[in-house]
Amino acid sequence: MFKRTLLAAALACALPAQAAAVSDEDLSKLRAEFDQKLKDIQAAYEGRLKDLEARLAKPAVPVEQATRPSTSAANPELSLILLGSYAQRKAGERRPTGFLQDAGIGAPARGFSLNDTELILAANIDPYFRGLATLILADGQASVEEAWFQTLSLDHGLTLKGGRIISGIGYANEQHPHAWDFADNNLMYQTLFGEHLVQDGLQLKWLAPSDTFVELGMELGRGEAFPGSAAGGDNNGAGSWAIFGHVGGDVGEAYAWRAGLSYLGARPQARESLLVDNGGVEASTLFSGKSNTWIADLIWKWAPDGNPKARNFKFQTEYFQRDEAGDLTYDTASGGANTPGAYRARQSGWYAQGIYQFMPHWRVGLRYDRLNSGSLDFGANNTNLPVADYSPTKWSLMADYSPSEYARFRLQLARDHAMQGDPDNSQISLQYIYSLGAHGAHKF
Repeated sequence: MFKRTLLAAALACALPAQAAAVSDEDLSKLRAEFDQKLKDIQAAYEGRLKDLEARLAKPAVPVEQATRPSTSAANPELSLILLGSYAQRKAGERRPTGFLQDAGIGAPARGFSLNDTELILAANIDPYFRGLATLILADGQASVEEAWFQTLSLDHGLTLKGGRIISGIGYANEQHPHAWDFADNNLMYQTLFGEHLVQDGLQLKWLAPSDTFVELGMELGRGEAFPGSAAGGDNNGAGSWAIFGHVGGDVGEAYAWRAGLSYLGARPQARESLLVDNGGVEASTLFSGKSNTWIADLIWKWAPDGNPKARNFKFQTEYFQRDEAGDLTYDTASGGANTPGAYRARQSGWYAQGIYQFMPHWRVGLRYDRLNSGSLDFGANNTNLPVADYSPTKWSLMADYSPSEYARFRLQLARDHAMQGDPDNSQISLQYIYSLGAHGAHKF
């Protein structure tokens, strides 16, 4: 009561003379408003005091327990990629005419087939290193595609990766099959690497501290993967080496780009490839010498206001030139057995593709592949092996639907003219891709 009386006296002194005639009703409303606010403040402070008392009543947490990572934090990121297809195409292998290609590439599957299943495990090892392993499961067999460590705490924008790594050369090389925009690989990468270049070794990258994306890298590898060979990788040093550089950035809010230049050198020994000789018989060849490959790549992306969720477009193109020189031994039933001869080749090729997402979940794409057999010289074997002036080509048209970021269904039509005199104009592919578990974001 004393507080209320004091409040009334203060208000009476503060009001100007012309407001002295305030009604009792107005004063009662003001007193009621003040009382309510006072109760609200008191209730709020009482709640905070009770909460603080409850926290103080709990036992103290030891420092060791507070800093120890939880069990869930130690679990690795685990994901599984399911990929299968139905394919209609001509039977047998379809090797681009005039090119030495990895002999381990078999004929693509026809009809229904389960493609490679990827099992991926990744985690930060500690504050200094990260590790990742990708296992390929296929028809009762398991193989290691990737298994590497990567530094997390080097200064000056440097990152070191070691183990079995997918090379950073080019653009599409680092993409796994489930990340391809088409059901199959382009002719350029099929010819150069089969799928993509993977080898055991070290990779050092430097990322420039600038607004423009600038990345430089170098690699030293065992050199057993094509265009190298198992015998070429059987040494105490590096059988292959690579350098690459990429630059990129944004143009306004709607556009982004990236360009790159890469070089790969290898010293294959007794590298096996298959060719069809002038007698129409498949010939086994062994090449030993030098192999040098240059790759240039360019990517251009568009998305309205920088938001690709509803609509976006990506243009992608790469060009290669491969120079090889050394000795080639040729063996076939229609020619000489183990016939040696000099071999020199300068060949090139490229592909270009565009992918347009015209509405959420739906995309269409078109790709054109073209190889140039260039200059070929089989030396003493020119009369036995074909020196064809032919440019293998292929057109591919696809449409896919992704109901979520974890599932995709694709239809692809293709006209394949990779083999001279044996076109396949009615290739059809149906494909599904499912991603289970935690999976890292794909590269730009």
